[in-house]
This record gives sequence, structure tokens and C-alpha cells, in this order.
Amino acid sequence: MFRPRWLAPEAGLVSVVLEQKRVTALSAAAQAAGVRAGMRQGGVTMLASEALCFQRDRAREQAALHSVALSLLQYSPQVALAQDASVLLEVGASLRLFGGIRALLRRLRHTLALLGFTLATGCAPTAGAAWLLARHAAARRRRGLQVLQPHKLAARLDALPLNLLAAAAPCLELLHGIACCRLGELRRLPRPGLQRRCGQALLNELDQAYGRLAELHDWVVAAPEFKASMELPDRMEQADAILAYARSLLLQMTGWLSARRLAVGKIKLYLQHERGRQAIPASVLDIALAEAGWQEGHLLNLLKEKLGQVQLHAAVIGVTLEALDTVPLQARSASLFPEPGGQAQDHRRLLELLIARLGEGQVLRPAPQADHRPEVANRWLPVLDKAAAAPAGVTETPSATAPLRPGWLLPQAQPLEMRRHKPYYGSPLTLLTPAERIETGWWDPQAEARDYFVALDERHVQYWIYRERQPAQSKDEAQAESQAEPAWFLHGVFG
Repeated sequence: MFRPRWLAPEAGLVSVVLEQKRVTALSAAAQAAGVRAGMRQGGVTMLASEALCFQRDRAREQAALHSVALSLLQYSPQVALAQDASVLLEVGASLRLFGGIRALLRRLRHTLALLGFTLATGCAPTAGAAWLLARHAAARRRRGLQVLQPHKLAARLDALPLNLLAAAAPCLELLHGIACCRLGELRRLPRPGLQRRCGQALLNELDQAYGRLAELHDWVVAAPEFKASMELPDRMEQADAILAYARSLLLQMTGWLSARRLAVGKIKLYLQHERGRQAIPASVLDIALAEAGWQEGHLLNLLKEKLGQVQLHAAVIGVTLEALDTVPLQARSASLFPEPGGQAQDHRRLLELLIARLGEGQVLRPAPQADHRPEVANRWLPVLDKAAAAPAGVTETPSATAPLRPGWLLPQAQPLEMRRHKPYYGSPLTLLTPAERIETGWWDPQAEARDYFVALDERHVQYWIYRERQPAQSKDEAQAESQAEPAWFLHGVFG
């Protein structure tokens, strides 16, 4: 059972909810001011002129209840909606996963707080008993009540007031008239007479709470696709302020992914602007993942980075979150000896965070090409671009017999001076390796003929240099070339 956070005692707001001009719900501050359920709006204004009055909207209540149920699917696949703004969860199979009932309750309260609600919980072996305990905790403004041992359930329920039973409302005055005010006293009444006067529904609800009658629930079923929207309480012009509302949609998507056993590869966040005659198209934020994910913490970091870079051109009045490119969720492999340096998904999450922070065009990966020319043998592509694969016979990992290549290649080869018939770069360079001849590109204007060497300077820094060769067209040109000083270039530096 949950209620809006402004109804919580710590909020300190004098707030009431009106239906047909009468109070149906009120905050602790309003109750302290003398406001009571059923009071008219005029009486509320007389007792507390600063009171905030809200009209009840049942459609929005059901939408909020559904969003809560969808978010709680991440804790249990069996979630059902109940009367009196309540949600039922079967958590017997989830206790070990989340570290016990207390740890699970803390996570439930945290999730509901992010959605803007406070939680009153009831834990019991039966759903009917848990619902009664939650209602009693909400009426007494307590965080929750629980009975975890089945043999103690009957004694705990016997002490609860009779008005907690929904089916007892029509005959409550009759039962109070015969001094029947608690569930234990109701159980001791003759059942045939109680059935004739109050109906079978009251006995069924009582038996279900005590575990004497089976309960049937309509479990919440997640839709095949996820797309959820939310109206903002006010116009917002700062993207960072939208994060709290977008996170509530993200919690719903996390529950939907858990229920469908899916992971998402791409998320779209729509920022809605003006509608009507002065309508402005929505701003769309695309969040792409290197590997499909489903955990709320990781998706929130990506969403935060993306919103932090947005420059809004108009005020935002609503947000919509859509999940795209979903794939079946793969079970995580737990090996006895983990890989050093973290697992593969940790590296992919780092890439996703960098892409969200720097932009997709700033995080690149090498794409080797089938060409011997160093400046053509590789091109850089966005790390998420899976379409451009390496040509046949080209691998991104060099073999053990491949020629030595520097870690840093200059964008343009730099000409070197010649001193005493040696290439010079800060100091004379000494050649360490024999020539590696690269002569290719005859099919395009970038034909090259070079002899590459690994060279060492006086500081023991290694360079990758080459001597340019020009094919001679005649005997005289060949003789002139042999007499001319060769042209040397610096092309790379070894780390």
C-alpha cells in the first residue's frame, strides 16, 4: 500500500484530496489542524486557509498504480493490483536474491520514493493477511507490520480492528452493535447466522486472510513493447531537472525488462514541448549501448550523461521513454577464476559511458584494410558501428610474424634533414633493421615505393622512418638518382 509523499507526516503540508467536494484523503498536518474525512471544502478552508486542495482523479490514480506495479516487477514476477491503492507481491522466491526480507523492504521503499510515494507494508504468509496488515500500518501511520511465522498468524490477525475488512463495511454498524470489533471476535460468531446477515463475501475474505481458503489473483502482465510517458508538474528549462522524472520512467522500464527477461540495446527519450497551435517538435535523445543492458544503475548513468549535454531550445512539459532493439537476456556466467582486469561487460559499459559523455563520433575503433601502405591500412570508425567489418584475410590482432609497427603514426610523414649522409632528427639516427620495402598502390594516384627502417637516436628513442624511392624511366635518370641525396621521412614513433 502506498500514498503520495506529500501525504507523509514528514512533508508538513496541509493537503487534502476532494471528491464531490468532500475530503477523501488528508495529510498529517491537515489532521492536526482539525480536518477530518468527509468534511466539505468550506470547512477545510475555515480550519486551515493555507490548505492545498486537490481534486481526485481516478484515471490518474490507476495510471500511477500501474506504474508502481510495473516498477516492482524487477523484484518479483508475481505482482497483482488490489483494492484501496494496494499492490501485492509474492516475494518468497526473491528473498535469497535480495538478501532477506529487510533488505528487500529497503529496496522497495527506495523505489517508491523515487516514484514520489511513501510505502506502508504488510508481510504475511497469505496475501489477504499482508493486505490487512498494510492497511492497519497505513491507518496508524507506521512503516509496516509483518508476521513471518505461520503459527503466529492467527493470533496477530485476531487483534486487528474489524473495519479493515472491505466486505465488512455494509454491516459494520450491526457488528459493532453486538460488541464485535475485532477479527478474533468475528471468527467466534456462528458462521450460518453471520452468512445470512452479512453475506458469503465477508466469510470468504476472512478465510483467505487466515489461510483457510485459496486466493486467486490477476497477475500484472508486461506489454510486448515499452513506451511510457509522464507529464511534468511545471515547465522546465533545465535538462538536469528533468532527470528525476525520467528516472521514474526508467524504473518502469527496468521492471518491464525484468518481467520480459529482455535487455535493451537502444533507448529513446522524447522531451515534449508546446502543443496546440504553437506546437514545437519534441527533442529526441538517442542512447545506444555497446552491449544490451537492463540494470537501472547503468542505464541511469548513461541517461544522466546524455541529459547533461542537452541545450533546450524550449521549455519541457512532458517526457516519454521508449525501449528499442531488445534482445533476450543472457544469464551471467559466474566462473571460479574471474578474468583479470574485469569482465567483458565492464569494458563495454565504460565505452557506453564515454560515448554518452563525449559523443558517438569521438569514441572510435580501428578497422584494418587490405593494403600495405601504413596511411591506408587502417581507418577509424565509431565503436558502435558493426556494419563495416574488416575485409577477408585482415585481422585486428597482428600475428607474431608481422613486421614491427610503431604505436603512434604521424598524420603526415615529416621530412628529415640529412647530415653527413645520415638522417637527422634532433640527433643523428642509427638504422637498426634492414630495409622493409613497400611498393604498392599502382592502381590509384597514391602509388608508393618506400624502404622502411627502425632507427634509434642518441636518447634511445626509436622511430619508424623510410627512404623514398622513385622508379627511373631511363638510364640517365637512374644514374642521376644514384648520385642524388635520398629523401628521408619520419612516419612513426615507437612507445
